[in-house]
Amino acid sequence: MQKKYLSLAATLGGTAAILGTLGFTAAQEVAPYQDGDEKLGGNTTVYEVGRNAFSLPAANMASDRQTQFFIGNSFFKKAWVEAPSSTTARDGLGPHFIARSCGACHALDGRGATPNFENGLQAEQPLALLFRLSIPGKNGSTLPEPNYGGQFNNDAIPGVKPEGKVAIRYTEQVGRFADGESYSLRQPDYQLTELGYGPLHPQVQISPRIAPQMIGLGLLEAISEKDILANAKAQAAAGQGISGKPNYVHDAYAGKTMLGRFGWKANVATIAHQAAGAFNGDIGITSPKFPKEECMPSQRDCLKAPHGGQPEINASKMDAVIFYSRTLAVPAQRDADTLEVRRGKLLFSQAQCTTCHTPSYTTGKLAGLPEMSGQKISPYTDLLLHDMGPGLADNRPDGLADGREWKTPPLWGIGQFMDVNGHTQYLHDGRARNLTEAIMWHGGEAEAAKQRFASFSKADRDAVLRFLNSL
Repeated sequence: MQKKYLSLAATLGGTAAILGTLGFTAAQEVAPYQDGDEKLGGNTTVYEVGRNAFSLPAANMASDRQTQFFIGNSFFKKAWVEAPSSTTARDGLGPHFIARSCGACHALDGRGATPNFENGLQAEQPLALLFRLSIPGKNGSTLPEPNYGGQFNNDAIPGVKPEGKVAIRYTEQVGRFADGESYSLRQPDYQLTELGYGPLHPQVQISPRIAPQMIGLGLLEAISEKDILANAKAQAAAGQGISGKPNYVHDAYAGKTMLGRFGWKANVATIAHQAAGAFNGDIGITSPKFPKEECMPSQRDCLKAPHGGQPEINASKMDAVIFYSRTLAVPAQRDADTLEVRRGKLLFSQAQCTTCHTPSYTTGKLAGLPEMSGQKISPYTDLLLHDMGPGLADNRPDGLADGREWKTPPLWGIGQFMDVNGHTQYLHDGRARNLTEAIMWHGGEAEAAKQRFASFSKADRDAVLRFLNSL
């Protein structure tokens, strides 16, 4: 087995002198380490760092299956153009869109970023940060915003008006840890401006969502529903104020209601639905399961715009993108056997962060994907919805999720965002500029865990961050 990310700490760490250089005392505990613990994605795991860490096929994929992977890669990353075009295999962009390719939001298969700011002013429109729209329906349901539909698109093809622009403003909220060290959280304010099709409904609900990393999605899909529901049952039985719940949503591919696993509110059940829905909503590309553009009745220029075929991406190409999205490998944990990472792992558990960020599973069988089946994985998510408090609330329901609830995101890969994407932005809208801020934004069911972290000494907080950055 490759030992590329492992250190010599385990062989050196028996003396108090070495523990002291790392900020530990001989009495401090660390989590156990077993050979292979760094393989977060089981046998799909790759030992890769740097810009391409998220872009490799599952390590256990046979070479004769990789053709489909690389075809999917092409259609995921290449830009689409407006129709009609001589590039008929890639035309049909828009009429409204936020990106010209999947890879524009998920750059290098990684995590999107918020717009750049220069001298305190927003310097560009968001690309990887989209905005879901709705108005209240009956019995807690939602309906599309009458003039703008279910998603706000700030770009359009020639001859069609963009729906508008997004204006973002941040204000700082300063706080202190128990030891007196200060931190600051940036509170976002979002405004939709320069509206192209009239005013927004007075009851409009707006939810920002940033593009997450693509790794390990097939493994998450292969976790048995029974194991996810067992998480909810165990949390309820513990009686500690944590009560995750599943979301159940309609899946276009299965044609039925299923357990939600993907999206920031677990509002999508399968990668097939997620991929085809993103092509339709984000790029304006129709497919067999999503055959219609979202042009609202007031958007006459959108309704009259040319298209790139019916559908604009056929089933075989869409299937290749779905296969690609399901089989991107998870990079191995780095420095998994070092004392500081093992100390941080223990503290992460002692703070009860693992109640929601469930460390490990053994996947079930996923039809057509033997690579994902029967793998011991460590995604650190329960795939359940949790009330995260008023600070993170978007006040917009999504399926069974209410306006304060978010799905626990998987943590694998979070320590490589800087290497892959050049930033360290976290949470559902990228408001957190580092992992400390992400933790301190937690509230609601996670309030007690946050307070435990805040009460740690600086050395212990740093150890937790070292553990998280190793993932």
